[in-house]
This record gives sequence, structure tokens and C-alpha cells, in this order.
Amino acid sequence: MESPGGAALTIVMLVLIVFVVIVLVRAVRIVPQARAGVVERLGKYQRTLNPGLTLLIPFVDRLLPLLDLREQVVSFPPQPVITEDNLVVSIDTVVYFQVTDPRAATYEIANYIQAVEQLTTTTLRNVVGGLNLEEALTSRDQINGQLRGVLDEATGRWGIRVSRVELKAIDPPHSIQDSMEKQMRAERDRRAAILTAEGTKQSAILTAEGQRQAAILKAEGDAKAAILRADGESQAIQKVFDAIHKGNPDQKLLAYQYLQTLPKLAEGSSNKLWIIPSEVGEALKGIGNALGGTAMDPRSGDLFGPSEDTGKQPAS
Repeated sequence: MESPGGAALTIVMLVLIVFVVIVLVRAVRIVPQARAGVVERLGKYQRTLNPGLTLLIPFVDRLLPLLDLREQVVSFPPQPVITEDNLVVSIDTVVYFQVTDPRAATYEIANYIQAVEQLTTTTLRNVVGGLNLEEALTSRDQINGQLRGVLDEATGRWGIRVSRVELKAIDPPHSIQDSMEKQMRAERDRRAAILTAEGTKQSAILTAEGQRQAAILKAEGDAKAAILRADGESQAIQKVFDAIHKGNPDQKLLAYQYLQTLPKLAEGSSNKLWIIPSEVGEALKGIGNALGGTAMDPRSGDLFGPSEDTGKQPAS
């Protein structure tokens, strides 16, 4: 049976062991990567812990909750904003920020996320309040730049760096949305009508140009064809003329050919009256001389001799 003194010693040893374990747990701290911790000694800022293993003085040093040094993204709920033309729009914002100074983020501001949200809301109302609805919808980059500049300047002393501010959505009132849709639909219809008219105009111009070119080409073709026909007829006449002269025709052949041409003058159903040239008499005289003194009356077609004409022989 264990004596009372031995039991008390055992209890003391157990208490010491528990105390040592607690001291070791409070003294040894491991800070993860991309985290930072602020150490207070007797309630006063002592130092900032970097990632890795560190030792603290138990019951003297106190480690505050670790801060995340990575870039953080915070999406704020829609905020009603009044534009310059007195329209209420709902704007959603997204802020990208990063803690750069754990000490300032701990002691300079109580809740930096809430502070960034409120500052974003007030700055957004100031910026958008100076723009009308159309400018607010089309000037997102300008609004983002102004918001980032104001937030970065204000949060710098809090140990926070604002890298980006984005407008996630700008929602105008439903009545304005309906009016904008009607306006866009009318604009699209107007552009479609203009394009259709332009197409019709270009089609008419091209058609007229094509007809003009076709008429010009046809006229040029007709002119060239007429020139070629005239050249052909000229060459044919020239060849006939050369052939006649090369054949050395006499008076008999020429008179006979002349008589063969006369019937062609009476061809056609519309020829009711035709006139005999005065040269026909000379041609018939030539034929009469060729036939041995017998001639033909060009009016009656009767043959007569030299005694029937004048009663005299023609002078030789």
C-alpha cells in the first residue's frame, strides 16, 4: 500500500507534466506559408511572425489570429445608385485586394473587409452619380479605374493593396430595359432598311452599267460587222473588176451581161413600175451589131434591120 507522501508526489509530478506540455504547446508555433501572425507581449505589439517555426514565451506572448497574405476576392451585394439623369440602377461590384502589412491591417482598422465594402459603395455612388445611364453602361473601364484609385489610396494606410475593382453587373429599371430593347430593335430595323436600300441601289446601278456595257459592246460589234461586210463587198467588187479586166471582155459580152441584169429590176411583188435606163438602147445596138445588123426595139422587143430603121445603111 502506497504511503500518503508517495501519492502526493505522484500528483505533483502529473501536474508538472501537464504544465510542461501546456507550456510547450503555447511556446512552439508553426506559421503556414502565405500566412502572417502578430505577436503581442503583455498586451503590446512585439513582432510579426513569418512562415515557419517560432518560439513564444508562454503566458507572456500572445499570438493573434493568422492573416491571409494571398490576394482575396470579395463580391459585394447589389447597391442602388442614382445616376445623373435621376435613374436608379443596381450595381454589383467585385474587389480584389491583398494584405501587405499585417500590423496595419490588425491595428489600423477593426474589420478591413467591411471597411472596403463601405468605401466601395460610397465611392461608386460618387462616381456613377456624375454619369447618365448611357455613360454608366458604356464607361465600365473608367468607373473601374476611378474606384481602384480611390480605394487603393484609402486602404494603403490599412496595410491593404487594392489590385482590381470590377463592376459585375449594372441593372437599370425594367421600364428602362424595355425602352432600351425597343430602341435597339428600331435601330436594327433602320439599319436593315438602309442596307436593303443600299443593296437595291447597287443592284440597279450594276444592272444599268451592265446594260450600258452590253449596248456599247453590241454597237461596237455591229460597227465592226458593218466594216467587215463593207470590206468584204469592196474586196468582192475589186476581185470581179480585176477578173473582168483580166478577161478583156468585148462589147458583145458586156451587152449580154447588161441584158441579164435587167430582169432582176422587176423582181418582187411590189414592183409595179420600173424605168429602163437610157443606156439600154446603146446596149441593144451593140447586140444588134453583134448579131449582124439586127437590132431590138427596147420598148416592144421586136427585131428590125437596118432598112427598117432609116432606110439607109449605116455609115461604116
